[in-house]
Amino acid sequence: MKLTERQFEEVLEMGILLTIEKNHDCLFELIMENAMAITNCDGGTLYLYEDHELHFKIMRTESLGISKGGDGEETHMPPVPLREENVCAYSAIHEEVVNIADVYNSDKFDFSGPRKYDALTGYHTKSMLVIPLRNHEGELIGVLQLINAMENGEIVPFDPGYEKVVMSLASQASISISNLRYLGEVKDMMYSYAETMATIIDERTPYNGNHTKNVTHYTVDFVDYLNEQHEAGLYDGFFDENRREQLMLAASLHDIGKMSIPLSVMNKSTKLGNLLQGIIDRYKLLGCYYKIDYYEKRIALEEYEERAAYLSEARNLVEEVNVAPALPEELEPKIKELAECVYHGVDGEEVPYLTEEEAECLLIKRGTLTLAERKIMENHVVVTHNILSKINFSTHYNKVPEWAGAHHEFLDGSGYPNHLTEKDLPVEVRILSLADIFEALVAVDRPYKKPMSIDKALGILTSMAEEGKLDKKLVSMFGDYIHQSLRKP
Repeated sequence: MKLTERQFEEVLEMGILLTIEKNHDCLFELIMENAMAITNCDGGTLYLYEDHELHFKIMRTESLGISKGGDGEETHMPPVPLREENVCAYSAIHEEVVNIADVYNSDKFDFSGPRKYDALTGYHTKSMLVIPLRNHEGELIGVLQLINAMENGEIVPFDPGYEKVVMSLASQASISISNLRYLGEVKDMMYSYAETMATIIDERTPYNGNHTKNVTHYTVDFVDYLNEQHEAGLYDGFFDENRREQLMLAASLHDIGKMSIPLSVMNKSTKLGNLLQGIIDRYKLLGCYYKIDYYEKRIALEEYEERAAYLSEARNLVEEVNVAPALPEELEPKIKELAECVYHGVDGEEVPYLTEEEAECLLIKRGTLTLAERKIMENHVVVTHNILSKINFSTHYNKVPEWAGAHHEFLDGSGYPNHLTEKDLPVEVRILSLADIFEALVAVDRPYKKPMSIDKALGILTSMAEEGKLDKKLVSMFGDYIHQSLRKP
């Protein structure tokens, strides 16, 4: 057998296609289609080796119009055990090409299966070419079984000259399958790493248990929604598989820097945190001091009662402000007045009603963190970028550190840590920022605030977009996506 110039060109083209195809299912179909085209056969089966068995992946019989296993479809056929009486298993075990002119006249293998198939379908299985698929490391990948070579409408034996050609393509195919498997393993490892880190971050504090998981869900789900809108002609952008994967990883790892945040800051559920008990104990002590002063006649009864009442009011004020989501405007002067109060003992001892640190905490306008604590918390994005920059993501995932480290930046430059502006923030960062803010607003596990309604949270996102901080188009589409999600059963 000698290849024509056209056949030779087709073989070269097939070899190129086999090496560049990145989709498993498409690759398997290419292997089958190319092998059948080269040998001009009527049918074939591609088996993949898994768990010491050969599993049916793709089945074709042109004359019967049978095509199973395409696009990842399950064939629902029982696997073939690695026993020598099975021709495909024999080829795999011995690494041999098996070329049989007529299976009905061969007693070397058990062909009861093809005979039963023929009896049920009226088909006639005759010639067969079986080729093992092994990669460059000698590992068994699978087996390619071709059936009924055709010539002028008649079944003929497979020309031995095709064996080397098909084996060459099979070798390239095996390497491609292995490479895709290795890539899949690398992806799985990357995903498991991201999931592990997210679990560590969220488990580190009871007040952050679902944040990373929810942000990742909103991010990826919204991207899928945008792709649907793109297909409907309603959105210009499109997220291919790699772009989507990178954004998913960035979302999963966006808070990895929080591992560096002290738990005293991470878990600070009130303005005073663990300082409250010190104030309560001090006020009890001051009450005792004033009582001693009264008994030793350093102060009158009226003054003692006034001091005792003031301490009681001060404690109530401190406890109220400590848990308030925002500092009530009318209470701010009272806190400042309290901060100026000092007890003067007979021995020159001075006991402040509030220390500078305590006063600073109680004067927090909103939330529970002081300016210094907020800077510590905000630094987590810097740490996130630094940690992720140390990981070799390769060119396939090289945007992950950049996107994850910029999720607190705003379009108007008012974000942190680098005050990036619209021109510096790709759409992926804008989406991640949206998902992060929305999740924080509606979260039910934050100690310092009640969860916000979805409509109110979307209203805040809209306001931020009007202020120039968030992408207006994305905010609008994010709202549509959230409402569509709510309508799903």
